[in-house]
Amino acid sequence: MHFGRLLIYAGVILIVLGVIVLLLHRLHLPIGRLPGDLVWRGKHSTVYFPWVTCLVLSAVVTFLLWLFSSRR
Repeated sequence: MHFGRLLIYAGVILIVLGVIVLLLHRLHLPIGRLPGDLVWRGKHSTVYFPWVTCLVLSAVVTFLLWLFSSRR
């Protein structure tokens, strides 16, 4: 596959993911702000680690990959 075509596919995937994130935000689904996500606010900085969000997204992606691979 040509490198240019790979970049176009990657761009389209990023746009689709961006639209999904915007739609989830409009539906008031707290993706990225789930209970259990760690937030540490210091005097001049904030550290945010969304580990519960990562676990949920990992489970969803794993299920989707399992679902699509079992059809073959």
